[in-house]
Amino acid sequence: MGLLSEGSPLSWEETKALADHVREHGVNQFINLYHRLKDRQGDILKWGDEVEYIIVKFDDEKKVARVALRAQDLLAELNEKEQADPKGVKSLWRPEYGAYMIEGTPGKPFGGLMAHFNLVEANMRYRREEVTELLGSDECVMSITNFPRLGAPNFTYPLAQPRPEDPLSSARSLYFPDEAIFPGHPRFKTLTRNIRKRRGEKVSIKLKVFKDAKTKLPVEGAPPGEPDVVLLDAMGFGMGCCCLQLTFQACNITEARRLYDQLAPLCPIMLALTAASPIYRGYLTESDCRWNVISSSVDCRTEEERGLAPLKNQKFRIAKSRYDSIDSYLSPEGAKYNDVPLTYDDAVYQRLIDGGIDHLLAQHVAHLFIRDTVSLFSEKVNQNDNEDTDHFENIQSTNWQTMRFKPPPPNSSIGWRVEFRPCEAQISDFENAAIVCFVVLLTRVILSYQLNFLTPISKVDENMQTAQKRDACRKEKFWFRKSSKTTEQRAAKANARAQAEAQAQANGKATLNGGGATVLENGNGNGLANGSGSENGDIDEPLTNGSSAPKLNGHAATNGSSKTNGTSNGTTNGLSNGADSDHTDTDDEENELFQLLSINEIFNGKPNVFPGLVPLIRSYLQSMEVDTDTHCTIEQYLRFIQKRAAGELITTATWMREQVLSHPDYKQDSVVSESINYDLLKRIQTIQEGKHVEPALLGQGYHSKTKTKEFIPPALQKQLAKNGCCEEK
Repeated sequence: MGLLSEGSPLSWEETKALADHVREHGVNQFINLYHRLKDRQGDILKWGDEVEYIIVKFDDEKKVARVALRAQDLLAELNEKEQADPKGVKSLWRPEYGAYMIEGTPGKPFGGLMAHFNLVEANMRYRREEVTELLGSDECVMSITNFPRLGAPNFTYPLAQPRPEDPLSSARSLYFPDEAIFPGHPRFKTLTRNIRKRRGEKVSIKLKVFKDAKTKLPVEGAPPGEPDVVLLDAMGFGMGCCCLQLTFQACNITEARRLYDQLAPLCPIMLALTAASPIYRGYLTESDCRWNVISSSVDCRTEEERGLAPLKNQKFRIAKSRYDSIDSYLSPEGAKYNDVPLTYDDAVYQRLIDGGIDHLLAQHVAHLFIRDTVSLFSEKVNQNDNEDTDHFENIQSTNWQTMRFKPPPPNSSIGWRVEFRPCEAQISDFENAAIVCFVVLLTRVILSYQLNFLTPISKVDENMQTAQKRDACRKEKFWFRKSSKTTEQRAAKANARAQAEAQAQANGKATLNGGGATVLENGNGNGLANGSGSENGDIDEPLTNGSSAPKLNGHAATNGSSKTNGTSNGTTNGLSNGADSDHTDTDDEENELFQLLSINEIFNGKPNVFPGLVPLIRSYLQSMEVDTDTHCTIEQYLRFIQKRAAGELITTATWMREQVLSHPDYKQDSVVSESINYDLLKRIQTIQEGKHVEPALLGQGYHSKTKTKEFIPPALQKQLAKNGCCEEK
């Protein structure tokens, strides 16, 4: 969930009084950190996933399922291995917001070898088994995005009741008891209380109910004048959801900024593909995803900041919650697509500029710092700005956006990173591993082929709302860039073609397509040149970040240090026919670069518009040396992604809806009763344990065909060592 500082939490009144202090010193800390580390180069690719889980307790006699408030006890046991052998453990466990939630990550990051893709699912499986060993026979650990009856009566075990009138209650919720908030760290209840107090009222999360034939209106608890709204009134309804996140280490700050920008337009696309949460407080809703729920659950903006009252006590009108999609790009190429007004304090911005921060990064940080701190510990008030970064992280870690740009921690071997945050948690380890490996491979393709997915921020915002609609994966269309190459590459390609045509006319020969490279038509071709000259097709297995010239893996030879922000210098990329058909768009045609495409078209391709994300990855893999088992596993993942995008397999959200609507106890009233909830979660348990194959979700047994392993086999290790490709320890 973010930074977990130790200490004694201050009251809201004390925290509020120190808001400017935190802001001033946080900015100074960032400036100092930036100058210490801005020239850091050559970090290798490391990456890892975070999966959040819910602990469920079943009462088989009464046919009831509840969340088990066991996280604190479980974490005490799970962390014993880490305390005994911090560097040798295969998994790490951390608390999350809910007293029924835990977060698991690999014991150490995965690295730059293709063989690492074959370790992900096995590690996820190990994590699930590790927790399961500590559970009772009537308990289960589940990677579901939302517990369907969260906030419905008696949803916890042990039973706990909300106390909306209790002044000592953190949430003051009608539905979500404080006992469901993780008790082992003061941050969680402190955030809950302070967000409510800063806002001046409880948070208000409004979801449209799915209207069936016998849906009763008004919905219980609906606000006046909004009879079809399912109202949620506590931070726990959002932060009590689970997700699947990834973090990547870049070779330097330039590559990190480029990845941040290029992945941002893909956030709503991946949100739609992973949609998994259609049920809230025991009601089917019109939403398939958690995103707006969490956004509203931590929305600490006052009425003035939300535009509901004239500005008097506040500085700004703020367009979004502190949990939302990004508001600006960080790379020079992205600047012209920053088409939404960006709110920031001019004085903070100027302090950053005066401190030597460039405009794009300065406005990004200044925009983060329009937020007040909502959690502060007495031991952390006074810090050394030359060495500490807690005040910066205090604000940074409570801006929960689709992407997070993460500077290296002080005195650490960790480099510049980006965090990819939109994906919903999937039922099975196979699905979660497929999503993780797909996104990691996509980052390699983006950097290797110098792809350009930049889309105006306004259109990305629109896509974020579209992604959450019911069955958006099959029914909606999303703004997406037709051409997947940078402007420089398109221009270079046009120049190369012109030269080829002139040469062909001189020689009396036909013109070669794309300057001599085989064209990838309709997303089905095989010979996508990567635009890196002689490196194409002659790439060793390591997925090196763009820092070593001999094994560039298609990265820019400039190592991200040129003025073109890490794109190749244009001398060879004209030979790349690349990822689209014969587009030679110029900047004057930018408005024509974006089309409304379906999820199927984005992932699997549309003729003469976009080749598809999966075919791009497959093309990239053809130039890589991949061992047989890893190839088998990746292929299963790509087939799964293709089929879900095509609608042949359905999202978890759609599957859950179908389970409810077809249940014999369902009364066509939008209500997910205790018995329906129990049967739904029991079915999920059999799926994640591999006892039941759900063809609509996974196809016929694809998840059982992967060759995932807990370790890279010794024979392969030996071969890699022979090739000079050792596994990172």
